[in-house]
Amino acid sequence: MEEENKTIITGFILLGFGDQSELQILFFLLFLIIYFMTMTGNLLLVILVVTDRHLHNPMYFFLGNLSCLEICYTTTIMPRMLFSFITGNRNITFSGCFTQLYVFGFLVTTETCLLSVMSYDRYLAICQPLHYHFCMNKEACISLAIGSWLGGGFSVSIVVTWMAQLTYCGFNYIDHFYCDFVPLSKLICGDASLFIEIAFLLCTVFTFPLFMLTIASYIFIILAIWRIPSTFGRQKAFSTCSSHLIVVTIFYGSLMIVYLLPDDSLIRGSTKLFSLFYTILIPMVNPLIYSLRNKEVKEALKRLPQVLLLDL
Repeated sequence: MEEENKTIITGFILLGFGDQSELQILFFLLFLIIYFMTMTGNLLLVILVVTDRHLHNPMYFFLGNLSCLEICYTTTIMPRMLFSFITGNRNITFSGCFTQLYVFGFLVTTETCLLSVMSYDRYLAICQPLHYHFCMNKEACISLAIGSWLGGGFSVSIVVTWMAQLTYCGFNYIDHFYCDFVPLSKLICGDASLFIEIAFLLCTVFTFPLFMLTIASYIFIILAIWRIPSTFGRQKAFSTCSSHLIVVTIFYGSLMIVYLLPDDSLIRGSTKLFSLFYTILIPMVNPLIYSLRNKEVKEALKRLPQVLLLDL
């Protein structure tokens, strides 16, 4: 009788940040500004990397890939969220929810791979400069970039394809601002322990080792910087490296809190708050942290009007 009384879910309702009507316009304006800043910074960086030959090197090639990813990443979540704020419509279809889940999972997994590749690139450039051009030739860079994108797509395909074939019943409310694995898994009918364990294993494999590789690369970089004789050069290098490390730590740390901590953890209870870090904050600050403060990028910005006019 209990099984018969369960309602099979064919669509979902994203609860977002609550139903306080007086805050919806404020949220809309805030996230619209963030979305505009994110798109502007990342689009500008992509244009610079493509059009300016002075930026045609491995570091900016990977940064261009990261910016393309951030554009897609933010667009997967933000327009739907802005639509909900302005209209109050929080409904999302079954297929729309799983499409968003797949695209988001694909992009976030790809970003973990790209951040590791970028940290390894900086490690080679700073700690192994004599081997850098041999290891990071054009073919190697393209292979690493393609591998990052394909690796992200393959790992998520297994989980999302399996998840889409399961049956969902009960209440169709998702206590989140986008379709995410954790709240969706709570709506699965029957025993989903095997599925959750395998998904947890895949998340661990594609998060923790890459995080450790990234941290190890930056540790070696910091040790190399420490040996720089010039105090000014050391301080400048430490400033850049520390900002990169802070962003990477926030990205991986918030991912681990949301996906790897047990449900009864007090920190895990703030899932939506921590999700904001890697879905909203990191894509906005990445162009500034990684590139727009660099002297090379500032020079490229000055040359951009001239380059565009020549292309026309």
